Amino acid sequence: MEALEEAEFCFPQLNTSCRKTMRPHSETTIIYTVLSSITLLTVVLNLLVIISISHFRQLHTTTNLLLLSLAVADFLVGLLQMPGEILLFRGCLILGDLLCAVHPFLSFIIVSVSVGNMILISVDRYMAICDPMFYSTKVTLKRVQLCICLCWIFSVVHSTWILWDFLKQPTKYNTCNGECMVVLSFAEGVVDLVVTFLGPIFVITLLYLRVFVVAVSQARAMRSHIAATTLQHSETVKAKRSEIKAARTLGVVVAVFLLCSCPYYCFTVAAENNQVGTSSAGLEIWLLYFNSCLNPVIYVSFYPWFRKAIKHIATLQILQPGSRDTSLL
Repeated sequence: MEALEEAEFCFPQLNTSCRKTMRPHSETTIIYTVLSSITLLTVVLNLLVIISISHFRQLHTTTNLLLLSLAVADFLVGLLQMPGEILLFRGCLILGDLLCAVHPFLSFIIVSVSVGNMILISVDRYMAICDPMFYSTKVTLKRVQLCICLCWIFSVVHSTWILWDFLKQPTKYNTCNGECMVVLSFAEGVVDLVVTFLGPIFVITLLYLRVFVVAVSQARAMRSHIAATTLQHSETVKAKRSEIKAARTLGVVVAVFLLCSCPYYCFTVAAENNQVGTSSAGLEIWLLYFNSCLNPVIYVSFYPWFRKAIKHIATLQILQPGSRDTSLL
């Protein structure tokens, strides 16, 4: 009986220990297996995206550079955040105060980076579809690299400001040993909600509505002139179709991100006193993180170049001389 009671506590030797979240052994095994599989899949798939875009010169485009930044953020989710959530699955923080400070901080940074990348992707598609004449001159690799760097820097600054009081004393609001409670003030919660959710949704929606309207009009124009096309005009039509297809694919990426993130932010808003414990919003957090696993799956489904790149990586053809110049498009 005493051993059973000890098993229910995170730290049986402490009178102030938190209780573990108790579940049947079979259910716990299934959950651990599923979460570990998602984690492994997230790391492997996003690593394939990173290797593909970094290795093959043909993929060094402005749009793919944004996908690379998003893949790095998703890779970090699988490498750092998901294992941390698995460790916190039983409701016990067993690695000390350092993990309690670092885990939420990294989570805020990565989510902010992902949101920033979604905005940049939306702007990129807006420029490509709505202003194609000046796209190549306005959207250059150096400008995109600068925007990506600013996105990461802003995310670090924003997360540091939001969690400043928490980072100074991570255990301030804990009620027992083994707990990790993140508490934001009302002002901090409102700012974070607007900056990382409501504001980006508004911007992304406006941009993609404009992209959708222009893409539909361009598609109609292409269909009406498809019977009488010169070779030059045919190439222009193919280029426009490629841009529209890219906009549709990246629109799916953005839509999936919004669907995966909405439950988490709705939970945050509904949480009493804006308090979010690392063990209380497990389902919403995992749905938010699961988006990092879905992004590469979308690339596999919509991008032939990614499937070809995976084949080259899996068969170790990328180790051959000159593989960087392989044609994938």
